[in-house]
Amino acid sequence: MVFSIRLPAAAFSVPSLYNNSTYAHRNSLSLLMTNYSFSGNTFAGKYSQESKSSPFVVGASEKLLVPGSQSDGSSSLKGKFKAADLAVEDPLVSHNDNQPESEHVDTILTDNEDREPATEYSEIESISSLVLGEDCTISRESEMIREISIPPPGTGLKIYEIDPLLKSHKEHLDYRYGHYKKMREAIDKYEGGLEQFSRGYEKFGFVRSETGITYREWAPGAKSAALIGDFNNWNSNADVMTRNEFGVWEIFLPNNVDGSPPIPHGSRVKIRMDTPSGIKDSIPAWIKFSVQAPGEIPYNGIYYDPPEEDKHVFQHPRPKKPKSLRIYEAHVGMSSTEPTINTYANFRDDVLPRIKKLGYNAVQIMAIQEHSYYASFGYHVTNFFAPSSRCGTPDDLKSMIDRAHELGLVVLMDIVHSHSSNNTLDGLNMFDGTESHYFHSGSRGYHWMWDSRLFNYGHWEVLRYLLSNARWWLDEYKFDGFRFDGVTSMMYTHHGLQVAFTGNYNEYFGFTTDVDAVVYLMLVNDVIHGLFPQAISIGEDVSGMPTFGLPVQDGGVGFDYRLHMAIADKWIELLKKRDEDWQMGDITHTLTNRRWSEKCVSYAESHDQALVGDKTIAFWLMDKDMYDFMALDRPSTPLIDRGIALHKMIRLITMGLGGEGYLNFMGNEFGHPEWIDFPRADQHLPDGKFVPGNGNSFDKCRRRFDLGDADYLRYHGLQEFDVAMQHLEGIHGFMTSDHQYISRKDEGDRVIVFERGNLVFVFNFHWTNSYSDYRVGCLKSGKYKIVLDSDDKRFGGFSRIDHSADSFSLEGVYDNRPRSFMVYAPSRTAVVYHLVEGGVKPIK
Repeated sequence: MVFSIRLPAAAFSVPSLYNNSTYAHRNSLSLLMTNYSFSGNTFAGKYSQESKSSPFVVGASEKLLVPGSQSDGSSSLKGKFKAADLAVEDPLVSHNDNQPESEHVDTILTDNEDREPATEYSEIESISSLVLGEDCTISRESEMIREISIPPPGTGLKIYEIDPLLKSHKEHLDYRYGHYKKMREAIDKYEGGLEQFSRGYEKFGFVRSETGITYREWAPGAKSAALIGDFNNWNSNADVMTRNEFGVWEIFLPNNVDGSPPIPHGSRVKIRMDTPSGIKDSIPAWIKFSVQAPGEIPYNGIYYDPPEEDKHVFQHPRPKKPKSLRIYEAHVGMSSTEPTINTYANFRDDVLPRIKKLGYNAVQIMAIQEHSYYASFGYHVTNFFAPSSRCGTPDDLKSMIDRAHELGLVVLMDIVHSHSSNNTLDGLNMFDGTESHYFHSGSRGYHWMWDSRLFNYGHWEVLRYLLSNARWWLDEYKFDGFRFDGVTSMMYTHHGLQVAFTGNYNEYFGFTTDVDAVVYLMLVNDVIHGLFPQAISIGEDVSGMPTFGLPVQDGGVGFDYRLHMAIADKWIELLKKRDEDWQMGDITHTLTNRRWSEKCVSYAESHDQALVGDKTIAFWLMDKDMYDFMALDRPSTPLIDRGIALHKMIRLITMGLGGEGYLNFMGNEFGHPEWIDFPRADQHLPDGKFVPGNGNSFDKCRRRFDLGDADYLRYHGLQEFDVAMQHLEGIHGFMTSDHQYISRKDEGDRVIVFERGNLVFVFNFHWTNSYSDYRVGCLKSGKYKIVLDSDDKRFGGFSRIDHSADSFSLEGVYDNRPRSFMVYAPSRTAVVYHLVEGGVKPIK
């Protein structure tokens, strides 16, 4: 059957904006100090510039010679090499996720000779492994990346082998892949390849050279342009820019007579343009730092180029990509226990060690890209290349990431390329006075629900901007990958709004598919994985588009993982009912309803479920009783007992069955009692409706980590269970095991039994019934030992199970398994059994 395909809105043109050879790359110069310095009140929000001392906060170091380098520091490594050439062992990376740090987890675990160890990583090692010597390895990474040749497009045909049903939509998929290949060919022809194309930040914005500063901006709608700022007393006649035939404005500012840069570090800068909409002062689109002065609403672009001694120098190589991804989702600003905006420095010193101790191996940072509206949670980006100034400086952020790498934590960034802030003063909207500059014009360029602008992914300069943006965060800040926000909105012209995806392939491949956006996602995954083989890309997609998690060369979109959003929605749906009405088949179907060979990250709740107007799982379960009955020296209530039991079961079964990765939003590991409510004032909407604020309070825009740490509160038991859960996965790697089998989903007993790896999970969701000598199926013969018990007293349970009792397998088919063993399954408990092979050892 042949289906129609959607052609691009307009055929792309390839403007050769400049001759690459005429533009010098940014040099690492030792800039002279200026009299300008940041003051403590330069940045919006409350934070101190006095950072806690830390051994890894260092100044600029002298150049170090490395194997294969010349005496002048230049590399003798010449010629292009492929990403696959990076597959060498990294002697510097010795982080072992199998060595949990918590001393409180003594759950019995065993050796497992039949499975791959949890510390085994992907075959492609980190780029930093090419160079020996700890001090110079990470510092030379950017130089080495320039030598990489991103592999050319493949045939794009393997998707039909993986899923033969896709052949019915072959015309659409072949067109999509053909369009992608044409874009790759055009980029190779006119830009020298994706590697050079994705370095737009070395040509646009402010580019420092030995002789001065060049500033370029693409603004084809402007009639005239001038660079203004503190450096020229905001005189629009002082530094007038010139325009080339493709709408790129440019000016070169030579160094001062004394050799100092023409624009001092920390200066406010803007571009003044005469546009079709009138005279407009805009923050440069490629600005690297932007701040809001106290008492002011608009932001100011900041020329950020500190002297060498003030720049953070990365000391620690990137950790290897973990096979099992356990993500701790965090927001730096609201990570303090105090009602304030937290800083990168405090997060580095206080929160990162906590994440490591909990047993997670990755931290996903939200709200990094600058956003003028704090309550947008970082999703209305105004300055795409600038880190949020509320939490500190760019070098503070680099120091935070360096510390995470020292701890062995992979750092993912929640990146927003699905839309842009509607702001015209400090964002991209109407940048050159036209609505179709970076975005689609008309209704197609406006997201009615989010009140934001939508990119035109078919435009050459938009591709340059966004591809360069992704590379900037990986290269300059050493992020290890991304979680792409709102990908469903990108891939469809209806943005996934008011659409119920049923799994019918016609919903994915047709007129409503935005092919330009899908091709952009393929290109950005090429950049991410081609230049940074260890990098991870996760897409937030609720539609379930086939091929989303398959490699680009095979015809897929290229993401490593899809965020399994349906699971959290299912839990909220169930929590609105009595657990007596839950259906075991419904739960297991939702948890396992994912495409074969396409990996997913599962979660029971993320930041979405914790926002004001919704409830966390803990609050759905225990409601107001959490305020009065969580102290261990006070009697519990049936609601608290039920909530604590189900909270543990929900998290474990989600991790056990939901995907190949797991995500937790900070605080939910101990059942954070309150929602998130960003500080906000009263609002009067245009329609006259009054929306009350919260008096700009930060009281509920923080995380009460002290509750989880207090061993006299029941929150502590929930947190300890999360620690045990993460370390169980760290030892056994069950999320990535090829073996997964659900042997029982009994609606009468309310029991779910499944195998994953060499573990057998037994969940009894019954509210009153406990089962003695309950028979569960298993695959292998031998002795089974308890390795995790949600009813353990340390986890807020009732200790109804004897952990010293062993279970021995019986021959004979049971629940379609060749063998079985007998267990005690108390009500509302989850117990994990391990096939003992090679002895038993406790976690220390």
